[in-house]
Amino acid sequence: MHKTLSSSFFIWCCLYGWLWLTPALPVFAQSTYTFEPQAEVDSAKTVSRKLLPYALGTAAAYTGGLLWLNETWYKNEPRTSFHWFNDAREWKQMDKLGHFWGAFHESKLGVDVLRSLGVSEKKAIWWGGSLGFLLQTPIEYFDGRSPAYGASASDIVANAAGSLAVISQQLAWGELRLTPKFSFHRSRYAELRPNVLGNGLAEELLKDYNGQTYWLSVDVAKFLPASSQYPKWLNLALGYGAEEMVYHDTDANQALGLQAYRQYYLSLDLNWQAIPTRSKFLRGAFYVLNAVKLPAPAVEWNGRRGWRLHGLYF
Repeated sequence: MHKTLSSSFFIWCCLYGWLWLTPALPVFAQSTYTFEPQAEVDSAKTVSRKLLPYALGTAAAYTGGLLWLNETWYKNEPRTSFHWFNDAREWKQMDKLGHFWGAFHESKLGVDVLRSLGVSEKKAIWWGGSLGFLLQTPIEYFDGRSPAYGASASDIVANAAGSLAVISQQLAWGELRLTPKFSFHRSRYAELRPNVLGNGLAEELLKDYNGQTYWLSVDVAKFLPASSQYPKWLNLALGYGAEEMVYHDTDANQALGLQAYRQYYLSLDLNWQAIPTRSKFLRGAFYVLNAVKLPAPAVEWNGRRGWRLHGLYF
């Protein structure tokens, strides 16, 4: 669905904002290389006492997010009986990557929060790692009651994949080595359909798939021996994007003389959480920034123009 990133981004910001304003919670590790779980797992009673205020706060933040979505997307629309809609082939699957990205980072946060509260490792991974799926998927109910949308099975699959990407890495390595990230640049296509692709930078950031790129950032240092001199802050990133998408269907785009095509990228990236700092503010900032791809030189390949070199790609 075309509102994918706005819903994921808003819920994600609500959760991060709530936790950032909670000084007692050491969830923002100084570094992905220095995070250590508590030496002893707290008792169930102690964990329950610690967890309650955060569970209530998260529920409040999530409820606020749903109310915002209702006001923004559904309030002025009639309701229909619940129905499904197959949008798996639309927008070159950019919206599915938005679901994956959102669910991944919400699940990452869930694992880190439960670890910091003393929950046992397996429970922290499975319970916290399911958070993204649990937060994102109920939105499909609203879509399923909207005549303009419809619940999407492929959206649900993308939500599950984002959560499973966190759970599987934590079970395999006890840490995250592969992280999805997001970047954006303004495109010339938004002005052709501003009501859908956005009117102004803030809306275009969330709605214009032509300007969005999703990345898989590889933490190279974690795949190397501990004695390696490779800089821990330097990642490699594989990117995916698409252009010439004013409409989601081929015929409508062709009527404008457009033919949507995919783009693939290779670039450098910064692992913000590998930068040591004692500042709680910077730890939180680095934690959030690690969901965003740093502008950097990039190599692009696409079926339309072949290879291209970008001195600085956003």
